Amino acid sequence: MRIALTIAGSDSGGGAGVQADLKTFHQFGVFGTSVLTAVTAQNTVGVRAWEPVPAALVTRQLEALADDLPPAAVKSGMLGAAPVVEAVAAVLATLRLPNYVLDPVMVATSGDRLLDRDAEQLIVQRLVPLATLVTPNLSEAAMLVGHAVGTPEEMERAGRALLKLGARAALVKGGHLAGDELVDVFVVGGTIRRFTRSRIDTTSTHGTGCTLSAAVTAGLALGRPLEQAVADGLDFVHRALAAAPGLGRGHGPLNHFVPAPPRPPSEGL
Repeated sequence: MRIALTIAGSDSGGGAGVQADLKTFHQFGVFGTSVLTAVTAQNTVGVRAWEPVPAALVTRQLEALADDLPPAAVKSGMLGAAPVVEAVAAVLATLRLPNYVLDPVMVATSGDRLLDRDAEQLIVQRLVPLATLVTPNLSEAAMLVGHAVGTPEEMERAGRALLKLGARAALVKGGHLAGDELVDVFVVGGTIRRFTRSRIDTTSTHGTGCTLSAAVTAGLALGRPLEQAVADGLDFVHRALAAAPGLGRGHGPLNHFVPAPPRPPSEGL
């Protein structure tokens, strides 16, 4: 059985963060391990408080897993504070953990900040160059590349800029685009692919970014090519949104019980 690792914060509401990642890994048939970077007090309405885990403890978690349960793919989500970003970057670079998916979580679906401002440029400088794939939404992409990102053309420009910063590939997410059709832009090498879909009319959008990056990470852990892992991840999230259970009074969680895309026989376990 393949192992996938999530480096992220804990969501007490269960719809995002480490909880969403582990649920997603399970659906894809990979064994999930986790490194906790922060503890949040939140629900579907908003984030009431959060505290980072000490950077030294983040390092020890990573080293413990690499020593005994080495992952076939890794993702990071909420890192919260600059010392945690530094710690994660140092271990990823030193241990050369493979197939790193960077979800640069900066703001929660509710609008609450989940990253200290002094950590933003550290993500650009230390983590983007290590990433197999970076998966920012529109506002995160704008913060990373330093220009507005609000159209598919600007998303393509941002994706190319992230590659120049050192990432192998970028998936700029268009969930906040206006209109009935949503576009996600995938940039790798000299190739640009637009994934389009119809907007689902729902407020149950909590954890979409976490779930998507976890799904892509699971696909990479299973040995799927990057573009296929991205396509499978987008498909999983779209169906999880459509089947959302409508929990909570705010932005509710997805339905992580929807089946993952079928695994080809060649993957085995």
